[in-house]
Parts: sequence; C-alpha cells; structure tokens
Amino acid sequence: MIRILSALMAIALAAAACAPVEPGIGTDGKPLPKVYRISRGDAGKIPFRMVDSVNALRGAAGRAPVALDSKLNAAAATHSKDMARQNRPWHFGSDGSSPIDRISRVDYAGRLVGETISETYESELETLAAWMDQPDTRRVIMSPDARNMGFAWHQESGGKIWWTLVMGN
Repeated sequence: MIRILSALMAIALAAAACAPVEPGIGTDGKPLPKVYRISRGDAGKIPFRMVDSVNALRGAAGRAPVALDSKLNAAAATHSKDMARQNRPWHFGSDGSSPIDRISRVDYAGRLVGETISETYESELETLAAWMDQPDTRRVIMSPDARNMGFAWHQESGGKIWWTLVMGN
C-alpha cells in the first residue's frame, strides 16, 4: 500500500512539474524582468538619450545642463568593461584604479564630480530612474558642480549590462 501511494505521489509531482507556465510570469506570480538588448542601431543613440534625460531632470531642478565629453565617455567605457571582467559593480578597477585615476588616464582636464554604476538587465532610462531613487547617485547626477558627463556600458552575451556614468567639471 505504501509503495502504491508513493508511486502515485511521484506521478502527481511529475505531472505538476509538466504543467504549463504562463510566459513572462515567475513562480511568484510576478512578471519576469525582460532583458534589454542594445541593438547596433540604438548604440549610437543611447548616450544622447541619456544626456537629454539627465538635462531634463537637471533643468526641472534649476541646474545647468551638462555636455557629453568624449574623454569621460572613454573613462566610463573602460570601467564598464572592467566591471564585467570582475563580475562585480564597484568603483575600483581590477588594477586598483579609482574614478579619479580613470579620468586622469584619458587626460580629462577637469575634476571628478562623481561616478554612478549599475549592473542590470534594464535600459539606460530605467537605470537612470533607479539612480534618481537613491540619494547618493541622485546627488552625483544633480550636482550643481557638474558641467560634463561621460556615459558608457558593456553588455554581456547573456544580456547583463554594466552601466557607468561619470560627472566632471
């Protein structure tokens, strides 16, 4: 009798595991996050969408706009790739470099205002919204001292994106 009950239970569990799952819904009933894939066509537009969005937020708060800076973009790109290699979002490079070291290496003449980073599967605008929700990253983005911005990313083949935004003056 115990064997028959055990066999029936095993069959019931196997059948339950085969039940169809609604696409896009996790086991907790909430929508699964969607991977944001950066297309080649979008790659050139993303920095401009980001600076426009940052400037809209800054303007609404009475702050001066920032301009994209190619040297800060290069420093941000280097750090995004390095974070992916290290597989951790943090402000230090694999060689021990700091954000100040990285902007110095690209010969940026100004000084560092701050750096914001993220490891996510979300778009640049979703990432900006998350940064604006946090006091420390919001302070960097909205700093009245900022005049220049660098922005870059590295997307892994699995879709994870390593975003870096650098503000300078």
